[in-house]
Amino acid sequence: MIAVLIFMTAAVAISYWWLWNQKIMEEPWLTEGAEVDLREQTGIVPKSAKSGLIVFLAVVSSIFSLFISAYFMRMSLNDWLPIEEPQLLWGNTAVLLFCSMAIHWTARAANKGSNTGVRNGLLATGLFTSLFLIGQLLAWQELVEQGQYLQSNPAAAFFYLITGLHAAHLLGGMWVWLKTTLRVLAGQNAQQTILSVELCRNYWHYLLAVWLVLFVLFLST
Repeated sequence: MIAVLIFMTAAVAISYWWLWNQKIMEEPWLTEGAEVDLREQTGIVPKSAKSGLIVFLAVVSSIFSLFISAYFMRMSLNDWLPIEEPQLLWGNTAVLLFCSMAIHWTARAANKGSNTGVRNGLLATGLFTSLFLIGQLLAWQELVEQGQYLQSNPAAAFFYLITGLHAAHLLGGMWVWLKTTLRVLAGQNAQQTILSVELCRNYWHYLLAVWLVLFVLFLST
C-alpha cells in the first residue's frame, strides 16, 4: 500500500513540475496589463488565460481519474474493509455548494461593475471555502476517533489521500482568491477584476463537480 501511495504521489509531483515548466501554473487569471485591457475593450476573456486554465484542469482531471481508478482496483483485494464515512461530509458538501454560488455571484457583480458586490462576494467565497476546509479536517478527526488511521486500512488511506488532494487544490485556489481580494480591498474597481473573478469562478465550479463525484464514490463503496 505504501509503495502505491509513493508512486501516485510521485506521479502528481511530476505532473505539476511539468505544468510549472510549461508556465501553465503561473496563474493566468491574475494577469494584468494588456490582457486586462483587452478584456475591458472586447468583453472577451483572453484566450491565453482560458487555455491555460483548461489545460491545467485537464491535467488535474487526469490525476483524479488515476486515483479513482486505483481506488476501484484496490477494492477488489481481500484486505479492503469499507469505512463508515463521516456524517460531516454532508454538511461539507453543502458548504462547498455555497462557495460555488458565492463566486458565481461575485462574477456577475464584476460584470455589472458593482465594486461592493465583488468585495462582498469574494469575502463570502473565502469564508465558505475556509469552513469547508475546516470541516474536512474535522471529518478526518472523526475517522481518527473511530480508529481509522492512514495505515490501518486501505479504504481509510484512500479516503485521506483523495480528500487531501482535493483540499490541496482548494488551498491553491485560496491563494489566487487572496491575491484578488487584496487588490479589491486596496481599491481596484470591479471592471479590473473580471478576468480574475471569472476564471476563479470556473475553478471553484470545477472543484465542486470533482467533490460531488468523490462524495458519490465514497457513499457508494
